[in-house]
Amino acid sequence: MPVDRDQCLARADGRATRSANRHSLNCLEPAVTHDPYCQKTIRTLAATLGLNPETAMTSDTPPDALISALQSAMPIAPGPIILGHDPVGLVIVDEVNGFATVGAGNLAPPIHDDAVARMVSETDVLARAFTERTWKILAFLDTHEPGKAEPPYPPHCERGTGEEDLVPDLSWLETDANTTLIRKDCINGFIGAIQTDGTNSVVDWVRANRLSTLLVVGICTDICVMDFVLTLLSARNHDLMPGLRDVVIHIPGCSTYDLPRATARELGLPETLAHPAAATGYMGLYFMASRGAILTNAITLT
Repeated sequence: MPVDRDQCLARADGRATRSANRHSLNCLEPAVTHDPYCQKTIRTLAATLGLNPETAMTSDTPPDALISALQSAMPIAPGPIILGHDPVGLVIVDEVNGFATVGAGNLAPPIHDDAVARMVSETDVLARAFTERTWKILAFLDTHEPGKAEPPYPPHCERGTGEEDLVPDLSWLETDANTTLIRKDCINGFIGAIQTDGTNSVVDWVRANRLSTLLVVGICTDICVMDFVLTLLSARNHDLMPGLRDVVIHIPGCSTYDLPRATARELGLPETLAHPAAATGYMGLYFMASRGAILTNAITLT
């Protein structure tokens, strides 16, 4: 069935980066990949990403080559930042047992993960520095009612299991006077903060503390962190929080999970669930920065 050329361009362009987390472009619909014009478009996009244009629709690309291609095609520019001259708050996204403690649940790391450990350590250092200065902290805790699904994910962080609680190194935040805890039942913390009366706990927190900058850390970079940040930026631009100016992402304080395509295949999972951490994490950072977030890899607090 012929495919409209504008439709092909929209599909191919919109999925080029998404397909990178499968190391190829073969996740495009058959109607697209078999149309001659679309094949030409896909080859052009593959070349832009640094992939082999002749094999991009059918073959795997080594992860290192993929990251190099992404960095070349979609560069990011993190740098050092100084915070504290204006009111700043720390937002911690979902650093709970179910996502960050080894073996704690369906979505927890099965073995030690250096990136997750670094994230928790960076978060702990930052949180202690914030509370010593009596600066405000907000922590999201992914929490689901037992038996209530969150497609497409398996059961996780159900209330009463302990998965929904902060990891041990951050459990001190539960009684910290400067910390606000928000339990959320969906990926996007900004949406999860909407109350039954229509108010939003994030908006209220930012306004009440007259914050001009938010520093964000957490897991997963390209899922819960990114969804929250993108919505937050739109809410800022819509003047829901008139004093909020900057949203900063601390890269060492973020992480995501790793599920290579080959591993998904070996587990009998659809290959479309492949999620190589380096590529997806990078893409999450790129999309947040492209919407106006500031990326940093070194923080100085005044």
